[in-house]
Amino acid sequence: MADTMKRVFYVRYVAHQVYADILAKRPDIRLDRLENDSVDEVARPILAAAHAYQVGSARDELAARYHVTKALLARMPNLLIVSTNGAGYDTVNVQDCTAAGVLVVNQAGGNAEAVAQHVLAMLLCLAKRIIETDRALRRGTLADRNAFPGCETHGRTIGIVGLGNVGRRIAALCGGMLGMQVLAYDPYLTADEIAARGAAKVTLDDLLRRAHFVSINCPLTDETRGMIGARELALMPPHAYLITTARGFIHDEQGLFEALREKRIAGAGLDVWDKEPPPPDHPLLQLDNVLASPHTAGFTPEARRNMAVIAAEQMLACLDGKRPPRLVNPDAWPAYAQRFQRAFGFAPEASAALADAMA
Repeated sequence: MADTMKRVFYVRYVAHQVYADILAKRPDIRLDRLENDSVDEVARPILAAAHAYQVGSARDELAARYHVTKALLARMPNLLIVSTNGAGYDTVNVQDCTAAGVLVVNQAGGNAEAVAQHVLAMLLCLAKRIIETDRALRRGTLADRNAFPGCETHGRTIGIVGLGNVGRRIAALCGGMLGMQVLAYDPYLTADEIAARGAAKVTLDDLLRRAHFVSINCPLTDETRGMIGARELALMPPHAYLITTARGFIHDEQGLFEALREKRIAGAGLDVWDKEPPPPDHPLLQLDNVLASPHTAGFTPEARRNMAVIAAEQMLACLDGKRPPRLVNPDAWPAYAQRFQRAFGFAPEASAALADAMA
């Protein structure tokens, strides 16, 4: 009979202590903690025994050796599940996991309210030029307040790239409270589905040409990496602002710097960076029309707790043989189901239901 103890580990931290508290209620689950600098004698047995890895989503906070790649997977022969702390999964090579029969799940939607509010805050600060006047006042260079006319958002257009959990909340806030026109680019949703989420479906190029504010809210994938480059920025009108709370590497930082420096667009609100946090001498941080934050859009106590509860409940569901609701790589399911049954002596529910249907 397979060992009934189910082993979960994480590195450095989980989103909130409630994650550990929920798992601690289960006597059949052991939760281990490693550090970025844990010596191999400590890490090796934990990795070898692990059935599940609760992995951090911030790539620069997690040592490269703990990013989920083929090399790390080779050290974890029993691993069945990789669960990210957040919605992003750029610390995980999804293809490597699928090839190994390992499920990848995220916590999409858990911090949607926090991120949407951050976008709204950036949008309003940029529209009213608050960051620019704040800096001018502090430096004593505000010669004429009339040099900083802001704009009202009512009747203006926001273009949302990625209309998932965060994007649809931004659409609701901007379309409702601010009275804005809402456009959306999302190739995975139909025009009717986008309309139901409060936006009009357009192409990416059309969105960039028409929007006064562009909000990037899609995951970092092979398709979206470098999606907003020099060509795309050139489509934006000079009065437009770019806001991103998604992931670094979706927009080209050098191209954005040049567009801002040459005043080809009006400004930017940046919460995500190629290197996090960005160095203080980063070119974009030298521009007064850039509003910056260090990947804190989803960082509120409420959001962190919500993410941790979702992560813990989804982890327990997975370890109990249920199909997770936030499955990133469904193609991994057949191989995963076989591995799960070998590990725990019973088939996952979705596999069992499929077998019954085919009988």
